[in-house]
Amino acid sequence: MNNPSEELRQGGERRVFGLGHQVTHATQSRAGGRIEDANRKHYGSVISGSDVLRYTHMFREKMAAASENGHRRTNGKLTWIIIVALILAVVVLAAFISLHRSQVAIRVGHADRETITSSIATNGKIEALDNFQAYAPTATTVKKIYVQQGAWVKPGQLLLRLEDADARLQAARAEAQLRGAEADINAVQNGGTQEEVLTTRNDLVKAQADRDVAQRNYQAMQRLLQTGAASQAEVDAAKDRLRVADSNVHLLQQKLKDRYSQPEVGHVEAQRTEARASLQAAQELLKNSNISAPRAALVYSLPVREGAFVNAGDLLVQVADLHKVRVRAFIDEPEIGKLRAGQLVEVTWDALPGRVWRGTLETLPTTVVQHGTRTVGEVTCVIQNDDLKLLPNTNVSVAVVTARQENALTVPREAIHQDGYGQYVFQVVDGELKRRNVDTSVANLTRVEVTSGLSDNATLALGALSMQSLRSGMQVKPATP
Repeated sequence: MNNPSEELRQGGERRVFGLGHQVTHATQSRAGGRIEDANRKHYGSVISGSDVLRYTHMFREKMAAASENGHRRTNGKLTWIIIVALILAVVVLAAFISLHRSQVAIRVGHADRETITSSIATNGKIEALDNFQAYAPTATTVKKIYVQQGAWVKPGQLLLRLEDADARLQAARAEAQLRGAEADINAVQNGGTQEEVLTTRNDLVKAQADRDVAQRNYQAMQRLLQTGAASQAEVDAAKDRLRVADSNVHLLQQKLKDRYSQPEVGHVEAQRTEARASLQAAQELLKNSNISAPRAALVYSLPVREGAFVNAGDLLVQVADLHKVRVRAFIDEPEIGKLRAGQLVEVTWDALPGRVWRGTLETLPTTVVQHGTRTVGEVTCVIQNDDLKLLPNTNVSVAVVTARQENALTVPREAIHQDGYGQYVFQVVDGELKRRNVDTSVANLTRVEVTSGLSDNATLALGALSMQSLRSGMQVKPATP
């Protein structure tokens, strides 16, 4: 026969096991519903409903074995209360893990108040303002250099001298040529040289005397003809002699007054003009062989050495006051429409990190040109260079500020989305994404100003770590840095 107490214990065990199976099945249904809901949201679950049932049976078998082997005298009711508690703990743990895994890890940003600046970034080159450059006027040698590169010079100070022997010779020849041309002009205006004029005048006096004699002879012949003492032929011969004498006088008078024709006069005047131009060019060449400073300035470039040979057009020296310099920047064609005269320009140089020089835009593009592989328009501005750190011909970075807003509410650029309804962001509210329609204004490479639709210090979703698309209502959590 069976022991009554053993039967009682086994009957209680069957009732407790039945109760445990019912609790397990009910709990599994609730957990399974949550897991399936999570799956519908595309999130994985660590412990499924079947896993819970399997773990429950495993705990029940182990506890039963332990009860048979070492704890037969333990109160059966207390043992199964513990089993039920363990089952409930496993179910709660499964539900917690499932809920926790349903939240998407995201990167977040914040809406902050700051000054935002929008600018056009490009490159540029430093140029000297009011630059003076001297070039070799002809092929020659550098005779003497009177200054050093980096020296400050006064107005009119001699900088260098070129070999000018050839220039002096050319000037002398041109001067002699001019004097000869002026003598020819004087001769033309006076009817010839002084000797020729004196000779002509003497010939004129003699011709006038001959004409007077011929005139008297003709008159005498006419009287003799009336008395019959002379024939008509003799009278005609006297008349012819008078006509010849009168022609000689008229010719000599014309020779003194208008000896040269207009083409001859024009030729002589052209020779004088050519001689003057030659002398002026020779004097200019002689002047350019002695280079002087036009104003107080810095000798910032002196590429020649004393005794060196230079060709015509070679650069000799450059001087300028570098306390102000010009920046020539190259703006890409699509950005030209944003430019306005007077916009702030910020200049930086890699050789001096952290330094910023500022100026205002002075000239705008009038055309576009090919600059390497780019099509650009050129703009210029003048900036202060009091410490002379910026050097001519250096390459610099240029930013033309097109907009700047103080105390603007800004958000990360990647937080802004666009669809057919306009721009919007996803705000994180109690672990859930909420769509917020916004209006924007000034933008730079990393931040965008929001003018409406968002409050200060709002937390915004930037993107999911799993690369999933964000949507309103999604359960999220900020990613751990």
